[in-house]
Amino acid sequence: MEGFWENRWQNNNTGWDIKGVSPPLAGYIDQILPENRDHLHILIPGCGNGYEAIYLLEKGFRFITMLDIAPTAVERLRQRLDVKVPNWDTRLQLVCGDFFTHSGAYDLILEQTFFCALDPSLREQYTLKMKQLLKPGGKLAGVLFDRAFSGGPPFGGDRKAYRSLFEPHFRIRTLAHCYNSIAPRAGTEVFFILEK
Repeated sequence: MEGFWENRWQNNNTGWDIKGVSPPLAGYIDQILPENRDHLHILIPGCGNGYEAIYLLEKGFRFITMLDIAPTAVERLRQRLDVKVPNWDTRLQLVCGDFFTHSGAYDLILEQTFFCALDPSLREQYTLKMKQLLKPGGKLAGVLFDRAFSGGPPFGGDRKAYRSLFEPHFRIRTLAHCYNSIAPRAGTEVFFILEK
């Protein structure tokens, strides 16, 4: 898996890159009360270009872990952070590694184009790993595709399939049509919040 994604990054084959923070995630981050921002431990797996990390840092969050399996993605993000965010490494941990072997305890995990990058045969494993990484009461929130793709990645799905996958392991707080997707993805995404 690492070789596949590393090759994509080295060849700049990153068609999933929307060049900024996802509006649904920005909206979710914005509603987190300022008094909670300096103690929540946050993980973003498959962090890629790290737009969400930069946004979180700008909003005052202090404990952020960014994880990607591709060394080129991690190094490019490190360089971008060095330019954009002075002393970023005092508030953010950047890890090159495999999500499925990662360890930690998080209050919040943000999902943005990580789930859809995984082969569907790994979805149950993804769900169990998310549950393991979250603290009691912790939340997994983000955006999933609400459409099918031929081939993949990305790999799609629908709300019914997501509900049957997540419901045995989490309280589903939200699993609904995404009203603020970027224009190219309008009508093809769902926003979800799951609670351990």
